[in-house]
Amino acid sequence: MNTPSLFGFNHFLSAFLLVLVLGPCFGTLYAQSPRELTKADIERLHSELSNWGRWGKDDQLGALNLITPEKRKQAATLVREGISVSLARNAEEVTAADNPNPFGQLMLKTGNEPGNQWAMDSYSVSYHGFAHTHMDSLCHLLYQGKMYNGFSQTEITEQGTAKLSIHNAKSGIFTRGVLIDIAALRGVEYLEPGTPIYPEELTAWENRAGVKVGSGDVVFFRTGRWARRAAKGPWSVQATGVAGLHASCASWIRERDVAMVGSDAGMDVMPSGVPGVTHPIHLLTLNSMGVHIFDNCDLEAISRTCTELKRWEFLITAAPIPVEGGTGLPLNPIASF
Repeated sequence: MNTPSLFGFNHFLSAFLLVLVLGPCFGTLYAQSPRELTKADIERLHSELSNWGRWGKDDQLGALNLITPEKRKQAATLVREGISVSLARNAEEVTAADNPNPFGQLMLKTGNEPGNQWAMDSYSVSYHGFAHTHMDSLCHLLYQGKMYNGFSQTEITEQGTAKLSIHNAKSGIFTRGVLIDIAALRGVEYLEPGTPIYPEELTAWENRAGVKVGSGDVVFFRTGRWARRAAKGPWSVQATGVAGLHASCASWIRERDVAMVGSDAGMDVMPSGVPGVTHPIHLLTLNSMGVHIFDNCDLEAISRTCTELKRWEFLITAAPIPVEGGTGLPLNPIASF
């Protein structure tokens, strides 16, 4: 019989304590939870959860196809109070443990120049990573030589990507957003780095909040990452880890048929707990399901707003700049109530 690893025991203890505290919310827990998935399990899920070909062999929108005209009209009815909340961090311009490539602003014309009547600047940003709020395009993650829908990774060259570019989403995101606040569910300000979130908790939050995630929704998962950063300072995600979704949540995302997902970090719990697979949620959403991702959203303000209004659904809008060949873009998602 195999001896459980310390990593696995810690996850078991964490889930056991959750059952004691939140048992009535969870209903029936899976017997194998917390589960230890293998690389072979992820490969199987990549096939089972796949949306390749669902919207045609040439499709480049992926699950954004689920945001239908009817879905947009329904989402518009969620604006009742006239309140809007940004889900973006202010541009991170200071080098830190979690921001090795800060946002750059170069002033081209200033008020110190005699006779000058213009102020001008230019920006530079390396946005993938754990500092800047951004949207991942479907070409961002490659697996076994392929991108989403079977497009070859050779479509990506020094000139950019010829398939699955961010510009395909230039019509924007306009649909129902749902906040799943796992820190609040656990009764804490924030989750510690390396804390996995399991699908039972996602369902428990639905039951608590009285909202059921459905087709075409954009779902945001709050771990309290930015609250922890404010309290304890920045930390290296690569060295210390970060809270996020366990790989077993991928099936839940597919069952709900969501259009997009987002979090206040990088979606995946790190370390992932899956030997040989560092980012299983990224792999299964972007590459298999064709689900775009919002990374590094600041979910502190929307958490407070949702709590005050006692509702965790809203209109979510976002409009990526249509850069042809882009693997993603920094942007500012807006929740309106």
